Amino acid sequence: MIICLHMSMTDGGRLSANLEQPMTSSGPVTRDLLETFDDVRSRTFARLDGLTDAEYLWEPVASCMTLRADADGVFRADPRPTGGVRPAPFTTIAWRIWHIGADCLRGYGRFFEGQLQSGDDRHLWPGTATEGVQMMADDWSRFRTQVESLGDDRLLRPMGSRAGVYGHESYLLLALHALDEAAHHGAELGVLRDLYLHGFAAEKGPRDDVVGTTP
Repeated sequence: MIICLHMSMTDGGRLSANLEQPMTSSGPVTRDLLETFDDVRSRTFARLDGLTDAEYLWEPVASCMTLRADADGVFRADPRPTGGVRPAPFTTIAWRIWHIGADCLRGYGRFFEGQLQSGDDRHLWPGTATEGVQMMADDWSRFRTQVESLGDDRLLRPMGSRAGVYGHESYLLLALHALDEAAHHGAELGVLRDLYLHGFAAEKGPRDDVVGTTP
């Protein structure tokens, strides 16, 4: 059975998930794709239930990629590094939530017909857990609706010129890529919550023997 999650607040100010029956979709490929997408969504948001601001911005190691407030108190996500930095920078729960929502699911909206691209700074993101999780939920729902609107026939055909160098790829491949991004980063969110709740403490500072760039 396909289920969708919507986030609400409890009296104690912690996030709580509410289950609702979604709209049905047409076509077996679309149906099975969205059912898997909804399963990933259910697991991800269940693992974020009760997320606090302290967890949201927790930096388990030094030099985490995260959200940072400017002089006006507006939060932005750190940009992804260029080049082959190894190991990849560690990120906070907040950064990963931004990455799933704005960087991936919202960003993929540019490949859909009839979707006007906003001139807003995509790195803008809420600095609180409640608002951050809700914004990711909004981006998730929007992408799901875009996929559902295609139907099996369009889903299986190439995206076309609006997708640039990816124009020969199908919308199904795009949706599967989005599913992979959401699933593996969603699992990382759960691991980070477990580390926080179990009192993980790492030695601060990078190790010289493992930090570097690829040739």
